[in-house]
Amino acid sequence: MAGLRFCNSSAESLDRLYPAVGSSKPPRKRTTSQCKSEPPLLRTSKRTIYTAGRPPWYNEHGTQSKEAFVIGLGGGSASGKTTVATMIIEALDVPWVVLLSMDSFYKVLTKQQQEQAASNDFNFDHPDAFDFDLIIATLKKLKQGKSVKIPIYDFTTHSRKKEWKTLYGANVIIFEGIMAFADKELLKLLDLKIFVDTDSDIRLVRRLRRDISERGRDIEGVIKQYNKFVKPAFDQYIQPTMRLADIVVPRGSGNTVAIDLIVQHVHSQLEERKLRWDMAALASAHQCHPLPQTLSVLKSTPQVRGMHTIIRNKETSRDEFIFYSKRLMRLLIEHALSFLPFQSCTVQTPQGQDYEGRTYSGKQITGVSILRAGETMEPALRAVCKDVRIGTILIQTNCNTGEPELHYLRLPKDISEDHVILMDCTVSTGAAAMMAVRVLLDHDVPEDKIFLLSLLMAEMGVHSVAYAFPRVKIITTAVDKKVNDLFRIIPGIGNFGDRYFGTDAPPDWSDDEDALST
Repeated sequence: MAGLRFCNSSAESLDRLYPAVGSSKPPRKRTTSQCKSEPPLLRTSKRTIYTAGRPPWYNEHGTQSKEAFVIGLGGGSASGKTTVATMIIEALDVPWVVLLSMDSFYKVLTKQQQEQAASNDFNFDHPDAFDFDLIIATLKKLKQGKSVKIPIYDFTTHSRKKEWKTLYGANVIIFEGIMAFADKELLKLLDLKIFVDTDSDIRLVRRLRRDISERGRDIEGVIKQYNKFVKPAFDQYIQPTMRLADIVVPRGSGNTVAIDLIVQHVHSQLEERKLRWDMAALASAHQCHPLPQTLSVLKSTPQVRGMHTIIRNKETSRDEFIFYSKRLMRLLIEHALSFLPFQSCTVQTPQGQDYEGRTYSGKQITGVSILRAGETMEPALRAVCKDVRIGTILIQTNCNTGEPELHYLRLPKDISEDHVILMDCTVSTGAAAMMAVRVLLDHDVPEDKIFLLSLLMAEMGVHSVAYAFPRVKIITTAVDKKVNDLFRIIPGIGNFGDRYFGTDAPPDWSDDEDALST
């Protein structure tokens, strides 16, 4: 194991900061991990995409199948933690990795502390400088697959910015920071602890370069701060935590052997946790089940059947396809509105007579379209709902993993109290719909206030959504029984987005990819 120093993971208490870790459990296997912060990083074998995305690793009952694997990456300031993390991510090559930096969680400074910071007299390298309560609460939610809001810290002004950024859960979460191992509750959340051990002279040179070029400091100020706070804090608070690490990586990013071993271990952990969505198994589990009671299908009148005949016909022109699709959408929206809550009310007619009527009793109706096909339903919703708010979600299938990925999200503010009409034109496997519902739940929309609308659904998709989210109302104009090996609805309607917009379908499209194509 050249280049790796293994440490006792059940080390005794350290300077009263943290009691013994893992004393009641057998020592964990030694291994390794990865890290970084800023936007969550989506990795595929072809490219790197910065996204607010997250995978739907929820089972058919809507609960999280496994918690995310959390890696803690500690070490002194400018020890190369971020570089090591980036190298591990590149080698790991898994679809979903969230990089969370401890630097985002510096406490809000008082006016006096601001003045001290401006003259390099405030100790940012002390445990008290960090908001550990917020760190722990944030990491717990991320580990459970929930969305979180992360403060944005400005190092030039030593203050938090007004805006916060939203992160979503992932298969692997990497938490890096100088005090990553300095709190007993935080340690409990880390599945693997890695300490990056770099020579002090190298750390000083790196810190000089970074603080001068990126944070607007001068050489004298950086050296003053280093001698007064950084070096003593490393000796007192950071270096002792090396004993708590599962793996120590000497020389940081130069230790490729350690990084390779870390990657191998994380791969094995993900295999054990089975953090993948097995759509075939999900389909098999729902075979022969009766359609759920949460499903409502528009009555198949001769008019509705006639419109389906037109839009399903491959010979139908694009103009006719759009016209009759819009007519069906209007009927579908009108049908869906009948499930909203109404209460009795009395109004007076122009003749001065009372009329006992009904009025919508909710706060607000918001439509959310799953791009791109779902946006075709927005005009129908606007036509029947005055002042309706609109949000959009862009979900795209990863061609390598087959899993849906969130690429864009725009939701109205304070959506949590609204009744949300989630719109997608066709639902085959339900992958995109399930992910969109999870995003709404992450934004605190109650499950029973979500209405999933689609012109055509496959039984498989209906079952998938209903089993995962039994209080979501599913509303459609028709349900087809079969989905073929390419997850196309049979007999189906074709690729709705391409027929509506006049574009060419890719050779490997599935019906859910109406919403997943860009």
